Amino acid sequence: MTRSKKSGAGSAKGPSQRMLRVGELVRHKIAEMLVRGDIHDDVIAGHTITIPEVRISPDLKLATVYVMPLGGKDVKPVIEALTRNKKYIRAEVAHTLNLRYAPDLRFREDETFEEATRIDRLLDSERVRRDVEKK
Repeated sequence: MTRSKKSGAGSAKGPSQRMLRVGELVRHKIAEMLVRGDIHDDVIAGHTITIPEVRISPDLKLATVYVMPLGGKDVKPVIEALTRNKKYIRAEVAHTLNLRYAPDLRFREDETFEEATRIDRLLDSERVRRDVEKK
């Protein structure tokens, strides 16, 4: 007897198409709220905030929202301000998405820019250049 897996849930292949789609919808909605100034908070209003990615759990009940203020400054206060306004943001996201449950939101610092900078510095290093020139 053969057993079939549910698509996407717990698979080692990565996020399902539905997880990716819901993550993008959440990302667009929060970005739209930030651009329009819908979130009334002085810290948020004082920063230009980028949301490069939203990752959704397989059960679609948890959304991890990666954020980065322009210039990478005041990350902690911005995340704290978004967390303070999480209930309002979640309610607005719920109105946009057609899901049984609106995902709980967690705000985290996006570290991909720092990692990209670290890799660029590594590639520009003298040691790497010597290795490339030997080939």
